[in-house]
Amino acid sequence: MAEVQSATDGKPRFSRILLKLSGEALAPAQGSGLDLDALAEIALEIKEVASLGVQLAMVIGAGNYIRGSDYEARGMDRSHRRPDGHARDGDQRPRAANALEHVGVVTRVLSAIEMQALCEPYIRRRAVRHLEKGRVIIFAAGTGNPYFTTDTAASLRAMEIGAEVILKASHTVDGVYDRDPVREPGAKRFDRLTYIEVLQKNLKVMDSTAISMCMDNRLPIIVFNLRKRVI
Repeated sequence: MAEVQSATDGKPRFSRILLKLSGEALAPAQGSGLDLDALAEIALEIKEVASLGVQLAMVIGAGNYIRGSDYEARGMDRSHRRPDGHARDGDQRPRAANALEHVGVVTRVLSAIEMQALCEPYIRRRAVRHLEKGRVIIFAAGTGNPYFTTDTAASLRAMEIGAEVILKASHTVDGVYDRDPVREPGAKRFDRLTYIEVLQKNLKVMDSTAISMCMDNRLPIIVFNLRKRVI
């Protein structure tokens, strides 16, 4: 996550960031579930960023298990996904915290719904206090509501904790394109976009609700490839 560092003096560009990590980035090469090796690698990168004195919070998707759009494609009521999604949250986020703790990073998992045996309830002032104490926060259970994606949860939490930027980690691309560059090699990469351009072009970098929230609050978004290290 070299985007955090300045290109000139190596000092952090941001003091408080929200990392949005897709569930697919944690999935095995084949199938669904959790790739513990990938999780361990990500934990080491997060440790490196935290060692710079950057206050870091995370929102992790659950697409490595199931996506709400998959429910809808099968004609199911998407609102029924909520208990299953929260169950996955209760399993995946503490595992991510454990991987971070294993490499020496002090973490806290804060959930939008009550899961006392696994994590703390989300309270904004408590979250900010954890950051001030140098702890890495993992936000679980999204916003606690159906239909709102983890992209929207990331935008909401970023604004609540006063993050200076959202770092959107992709496991396949190194930025925003007009088409899927994996399927279409001729896709155009954008160096810089306004929020309105993202919405007008219907670019799938984040869902429209998340983009609109960031636009209203002037919260920048940086998209980068999690698998590509920038020197």
